Amino acid sequence: MDLKLKDKVVIVTGGARGIGAGISELFAAEGATVVVASRSSPEALDFMKQLSTKTKTLFIDGELGPTAAAEKVVNETLKAFGRIDVLVNNAGVNDGASLEAGPEAFRASLQKNIFHVYDLLHFALPALKASKGNIVNISSKVAETGQGGTSGYAASKGAMNALTREWALDLAKYSIRVNTVSPAEVMTPLYEKWLKTLDNPQAMVAKIEKMIPFEHRMTTLHELGAMVVFLASEVSSHTTGQIIYPDGGYTHLDRKCTVE
Repeated sequence: MDLKLKDKVVIVTGGARGIGAGISELFAAEGATVVVASRSSPEALDFMKQLSTKTKTLFIDGELGPTAAAEKVVNETLKAFGRIDVLVNNAGVNDGASLEAGPEAFRASLQKNIFHVYDLLHFALPALKASKGNIVNISSKVAETGQGGTSGYAASKGAMNALTREWALDLAKYSIRVNTVSPAEVMTPLYEKWLKTLDNPQAMVAKIEKMIPFEHRMTTLHELGAMVVFLASEVSSHTTGQIIYPDGGYTHLDRKCTVE
């Protein structure tokens, strides 16, 4: 099936590692031009070098928290390619800004996880109106289930889900679609880093996988990326304001039916 993404200009924030890298790779496979906005690191630069062998790319280095950084991403993309067709808001971190951490930590978490999402769309909006493009946000199960000890991240992802519906209404008159993909349990570098802090990582993975109804396994990066690319494509041209959960049923199915 032709997803008609060839030569479309796609911005993927945090697109050089983890879930973002999986998304970037699948857009590249469809022939899209991939702009990755992320902090520079040897791993990120190596990833971009590999990605550039598959499609046109642009790497924009920087921390996305400040408003000026979001404006820079949009301006450099337009300078390089003259258009924006898709904005994927993936960058963010479950930073553990808890209720006890205090107001400053909470506000800093919002700055890292939701403010730049608004800023990027604000600055990219004229270009997206011109292309009748679309936005795909990457949320988290935490917005639905809670997790404990991460008030800032939970508030940010809850806001992202709400903005998905708000913006879908705002932008329908411009034929701009807005959707969200909400991961649950996915093995990423950050997830692996957390597991390494535990006494028995393998036991924890087994415990988590047992709670995932479909095939008792984690969602793969490819599965998440495929959902994002599908939503960004013309194949889903009448889908907007939706929050999609490619999570093997983890978020919504009753645990007493899936866990012994």
